[in-house]
Amino acid sequence: MRKAEHLEYIQEVFLTNSEEGTALKRLAAFTLGLSMFAFTALAAEYKGYISDEKCGAKHAKDHNAKCVEGCVKGGAAPVFVTNGKVYKVDDADKVKDHLGHDVTITGDINGDTIHIESVSM
Repeated sequence: MRKAEHLEYIQEVFLTNSEEGTALKRLAAFTLGLSMFAFTALAAEYKGYISDEKCGAKHAKDHNAKCVEGCVKGGAAPVFVTNGKVYKVDDADKVKDHLGHDVTITGDINGDTIHIESVSM
């Protein structure tokens, strides 16, 4: 099939309401939906606590909520600490009610940042 014929075939299939075109559109939509489901399945649960960038993992034993709240109020960004590692939080609003608390975060870690889908105590 020549390039022009191939292009005409694609246009005919996808730009008309033929049975073949409809079936391909459904297949494309299904594949897209499945890939989006697979992407959300990559999220994991992480247990740790919310600290601030100034103190980091310093509050590993005491989780001093007053210190964390004071540092965040003073301009330090909240961070998530798990297994001794400190991660930046991509959305500080999602953890503002959990400063200094043990939490379980559903999300994914990319480098030194955690993308938060949900937070629970």
